[in-house]
Amino acid sequence: MKKIFLCLMATLGLHTACGQAGQKEKTVTDDKQDVAVTDSYETDTFTTANGHTVTFHALVHASMRIVYDGKEIQIDPAGQLEQRPIDYTAMPKADYIFVTHEHFDHFDKEAIATLTAEGTRLITNRRCADMLGYGEVMANGDSMALANDILVDAVPAYNTTEGHTQFHPKGRDNGFVLTLDGLRVYIAGDTEDIPEMTALKDIDIAFLPCNQPYTMTPEQLTKAARVIRSKVLFPYHYGQTDVTKLPALLKDDGIDVRIRHYE
Repeated sequence: MKKIFLCLMATLGLHTACGQAGQKEKTVTDDKQDVAVTDSYETDTFTTANGHTVTFHALVHASMRIVYDGKEIQIDPAGQLEQRPIDYTAMPKADYIFVTHEHFDHFDKEAIATLTAEGTRLITNRRCADMLGYGEVMANGDSMALANDILVDAVPAYNTTEGHTQFHPKGRDNGFVLTLDGLRVYIAGDTEDIPEMTALKDIDIAFLPCNQPYTMTPEQLTKAARVIRSKVLFPYHYGQTDVTKLPALLKDDGIDVRIRHYE
């Protein structure tokens, strides 16, 4: 597998005004100007308006670990992918596990079991909950408050290109928008640049997939990024796709594109 390491050195200050009048301005600062490595994984840490830290660990492909104010959040844990096996036994048990859909590179029963302890909450779509026999089901359009400062919205994720729609049919799978103490994080799952992205507002950090025929081409991702207009963009789930061109494609759009080792 081709390994891509591109570290962007720009210092970032995010200033995102809340949508409703009377609400205070949300200020997010980035504590990492370069890649920091913890347990061999690249990390990016942000600080919310109320001083809480949110750290993203780039694991592999579509899998990431998020640590927010001491809470452990796992996204699409998959432990035995060809690119890079992940030892989930070396990680803390999860407070929350999110699974976007049933494909093997997103849904791994063994990894989920390893990360699960008493009190762990698994949030997923109907298909994965049925396959596991448990889980809190969210459908496209659903919202849930997991805590006073942790909100989640399930958003559509599907293919639109002719001949590709069987991979991720409309209505089955989820993307997720996590709001962590006001910091809004869009985790797209497996999707193309769908019309529903126009409804995503005030996204601070976006994770967008980039590997046709299953998700987006670099050109589709560029189009999606210009619609979402997140402050920071992480391409992920990119397989053999050359994503190093994305910073140049978006250089005039004011989006901080960060390429991490997801393969």
